[in-house]
Amino acid sequence: MRKQKKEIVQAAGGIVYRRRPDGELEVVLVHRPRHDDWSLPKGKVERGETIHKAAVREVEEETGLRVQRGTGIAQLSYRNGNGRPKHVDYFYMTPVGGELTPNDEVDELRWVTLDEALRLLTYDRDREMLAAVLPNAPPL
Repeated sequence: MRKQKKEIVQAAGGIVYRRRPDGELEVVLVHRPRHDDWSLPKGKVERGETIHKAAVREVEEETGLRVQRGTGIAQLSYRNGNGRPKHVDYFYMTPVGGELTPNDEVDELRWVTLDEALRLLTYDRDREMLAAVLPNAPPL
């Protein structure tokens, strides 16, 4: 009997950023109690949904912020906690309204500098990607 090939989990998310009054960039991180991890806001693409729409929807659902999506910046592929292959497309995003609001999936949210983000993020893949892309974020 052949093993069935595991379907790739398609997800999308955002690097939501802003500039502090002193000029330093900040990014939003979310804490997910179910996984007890700090990550960037992201989630699964729903059937019939584009990656672009999924990224905005998931970021807005997880953070409470209304965002404007910018260019695609990174793609990460890895195996999730269940061993399934996962592919995540990330986009630059800027807040245009709302406020950071915890919900059923996210119990804590923070605006943090790049240095703080690199200390908080749970996964090496997220730290490496953020360190590479945040300094190159488009001007606000």
